[in-house]
Amino acid sequence: MPVLVITGTGTEVGKTVVTAAVAAAALAGGRSVAVLKAAQTGVGPDEAGDAREVARLAGDVTVAEVARFPEPLAPGTAARRAGLPPVHPPEVAEAAAKLATEHDLVLVEGAGGLLVRFDADGGTLADVAGLLGAPVLLVTSAGLGTLNTTELTARELRSRGLELPGLVIGSWPGSPDLAARCNLADLPNVSGAPLLGAVPAGAGSLDPAGFRSAAPHWLAPPLHGTWDADAFGTRHGA
Repeated sequence: MPVLVITGTGTEVGKTVVTAAVAAAALAGGRSVAVLKAAQTGVGPDEAGDAREVARLAGDVTVAEVARFPEPLAPGTAARRAGLPPVHPPEVAEAAAKLATEHDLVLVEGAGGLLVRFDADGGTLADVAGLLGAPVLLVTSAGLGTLNTTELTARELRSRGLELPGLVIGSWPGSPDLAARCNLADLPNVSGAPLLGAVPAGAGSLDPAGFRSAAPHWLAPPLHGTWDADAFGTRHGA
């Protein structure tokens, strides 16, 4: 099944921009792409959510949401406070599977980190990946503190028998400090998974044409790009 689940080590690590980059690179390679947001929080009924932002940046992708809630909280909490039905993992998996019958690639973007709860039963994005048998791409931050959250997430994925094909740094700084440079080598070591890309800080502010042109250069070949981890590390003194 051509589904890739995308999660992060936490909030604000660049999941949506990485999702857009993966979508743009796949589109550039001639693939049809759908983007499914499992649970959109923090936006009103008529506001553009993360899936719509992916489409703005990446281009001609099919976008879908399972549910949205107005407050910027964990989906389960946001649903309860809004008096709305929560999202359950089987609903997300069913929506992704349907999209996969019509597209070459389906990107399922989570909310927050891997174990953020969707419902009162403790359902999470990890459960969605398990139902789909889908690999989980992990978006990480570049600097100090990322090693712990990256390793914890990688361990949880493996404890559930889920595939972790690699990591993408969601916001690579223009002037990386010592911690960021060292993390180029340390992130694969602690996670047991390769680095598959590094998206520059501010990439989401590029005009769409510039974003689409550059995206394949930020991602490694398994993500339809041309990025080379060894060359990148050499340039940044890793």
